[in-house]
Amino acid sequence: MAKKGEIPYPLFETRRATDGWLITYRLFSISLFIGIFSIWLYRFSHLFNIHGGVEEEDDDGEKSWVVWVGSLAAELFFGLYWLLTQALRWNPVFRQTFKHRLSQRYEHSLPGVDVFVCTADPDKEPPMMVMNTVLSVMAYDYPSDKLSVYLSDDAASEITFYALLETCSFAKKWLPFCKRFHMEPRSPSAHSDGFCLPTSSDHDDDSIWIQELAAIKKLYDDMERRIEDATKSGQVPRDVRSMHKGFSQWDAYSSRRDHDTILKILLHTKDSLNSKDADGSVMPTLVYLAREKRSQYHHHFKAGAMNSLIRVSSKISNGKIILNVDCDMASNSSESVRDALCFFMDEEKGHEIAFVQFPQNFVGVTKNDLYANHVQVFNKLEAHGSDGCGGSLYIGTGSFHRRDILCGRKFNDQHNTINDWNNDDDDQLIMEESLQKQEQESKPLASCTYEQNTLWGSEMGLIYGCAVEDVMTGLSIHSKGWRSVYCNPERKAFLGAPLTTLGQVLVQQKRWAEGDFQILVSKYSPPWHAYGKLSVGLQMVYCNYCFWAPKSLPILYYCIVPSLCLLKGIPLFPKISSPWFIPFAYVILAGNTSSLVEFLSCGGTVQGWWNEQRMWLYKRTSSFFFAFVESILKLLGFPLASGFAITTKVAEQDASQRYEKEIMEFRGSSPMFTLLATLAMLNLFCFLGVSMDALISEDGFIRVLKRMILQIMLCGVLVLINVPIYEGLFFRKDKGGLPTSVAIKSTIFALSACVLFKAMNFIT
Repeated sequence: MAKKGEIPYPLFETRRATDGWLITYRLFSISLFIGIFSIWLYRFSHLFNIHGGVEEEDDDGEKSWVVWVGSLAAELFFGLYWLLTQALRWNPVFRQTFKHRLSQRYEHSLPGVDVFVCTADPDKEPPMMVMNTVLSVMAYDYPSDKLSVYLSDDAASEITFYALLETCSFAKKWLPFCKRFHMEPRSPSAHSDGFCLPTSSDHDDDSIWIQELAAIKKLYDDMERRIEDATKSGQVPRDVRSMHKGFSQWDAYSSRRDHDTILKILLHTKDSLNSKDADGSVMPTLVYLAREKRSQYHHHFKAGAMNSLIRVSSKISNGKIILNVDCDMASNSSESVRDALCFFMDEEKGHEIAFVQFPQNFVGVTKNDLYANHVQVFNKLEAHGSDGCGGSLYIGTGSFHRRDILCGRKFNDQHNTINDWNNDDDDQLIMEESLQKQEQESKPLASCTYEQNTLWGSEMGLIYGCAVEDVMTGLSIHSKGWRSVYCNPERKAFLGAPLTTLGQVLVQQKRWAEGDFQILVSKYSPPWHAYGKLSVGLQMVYCNYCFWAPKSLPILYYCIVPSLCLLKGIPLFPKISSPWFIPFAYVILAGNTSSLVEFLSCGGTVQGWWNEQRMWLYKRTSSFFFAFVESILKLLGFPLASGFAITTKVAEQDASQRYEKEIMEFRGSSPMFTLLATLAMLNLFCFLGVSMDALISEDGFIRVLKRMILQIMLCGVLVLINVPIYEGLFFRKDKGGLPTSVAIKSTIFALSACVLFKAMNFIT
């Protein structure tokens, strides 16, 4: 403990990348920008002298200005976007917490923590998965009387409520078991192989450990069987329903979109009779909430659920720190709360920090990460770069927030948060009220009409009107002067279920891209709304994601036009003998090499990097493009009927087996699959066409290669990337392939485009 007047040792340390790494990377970036600028110069200098500058031997070059201007526009966008990405790499910072110092100073004055777990569909988010997440956060290494867990069920499912009752009973054995044997992680499903040994191996041969392990595993298996039986039948056992009065709240239930508020406090730290575990210790508060839904009111999806939780929890527990996690993101470390508090309670910097963001990590990802689930470069590099620019983005899960800031408190550099936490009388209020009274008084806070004519959704809580309410909320918080930090400890704080089909990935990415584009054209737009409120670097970070959807246009151009130009012999890039070939070759080679080095340094494999390049292309040519089109139509007053898309966490057995073998899963037809297949077929036809022309050409194959080597390479790489699509179209016999209808449509569309382009006179 520091003496009076002395500055105590900090609760966290910030370390920047080594000077050698920064200097090397910045020099490399400068050289790459020189190459990009040279490409721009090449395009501009030849814009009005195409015949003489592009290919003097090409009689048709003089008339190829249309595609030339398109190439210029695409490369301008690519270069400017690349500049935005540099904010994520220019100054990364790394944080280390000192939890022992936190315990020494504040163990007896730790703030209350409210954990919000959100679920919305028991069919796509299995109750058993949700319950494992609930159990994992209930078992945090934190004073139980200061920990509260809230489950928001936006489906208002009796099955989910029943599963939570079962979980409540199991937790009375599970929590003391975890603490006694120092279990890590504390989600039972993480030990599905028979429960691994505890982190402290002193009990390896202890008969007590063996006996308790067998007992707890049997309890878990029994609970799992009962919950899964109820899930399959769609009914709660009659004896359970009649015994627990909480089920009576479903008597007036009509549908998921038409029901009253359903609220039940299952455990409360002040209920000394019913809220103790098997060892007699107090258990965390546990609350079930299904907010009121009416068809005539917009419920604002996850943002609305979070705001209802904020209000309801303020009446029941009023924890000063709020953690929100997705229902599939179980805690993997029992010390995550203490890690977060090291930032909030730091005497020198803590008052500036609004939220602490932990990364999303996934368990069960294949060795080569078929769908780029791991986002390794983002977690291990880019997010640290964002932190170095002034704050981590709020990504909607694994996020610790100060309650008062979420409720709209403005930034005050002199504010002393620790004193606020120590002078809190809310616990006394809770002791004086019955649980039933708290339930009844809290229900109106989750009603459909509560937010009318209030600041909720605009200045308070999560922001409405955006598909990525988390990112917009984080931007709003940063714009008010608050900072955030990114915490990526050695032991991963949360582990979730990866997406195991291409369709799931594309749907999720479409929603994200659409939401980010909505931010760009909203009043919160980073380029102008945040100007002067955020550092330039943090503005660039936000813009990096807000331009996802528009970025689809130049990428689609590069995937289509250069390949089609091969059919007409129109060169868009300099000959291999031209000095202008050098900047193109350097940017391509250096850019891809640095990308590969980054990926490998973050723990990936070469095949994993190639898979990431494939998913990079698939997402930008389908998800991002559809997000852009739908957003523009919505701005023009022609909104398409689309709602919040929940990505399913359930995979059929045969699909899971194919995922483990790293075989891409398509299964079914969708406009995005048709677009991807059409692009794949178009590039295949163009590549085969130019190959045939080169073989029979009088100029000879070598001459064609010299004239259009970069275009041929680009088209060839696109063909290689699309190999899984060709397999899905023509060679796969399993259910995971693409249907015949997609094969027919994509072939017709691609051939039509080739024939039409070949016949267009104004191009040549």
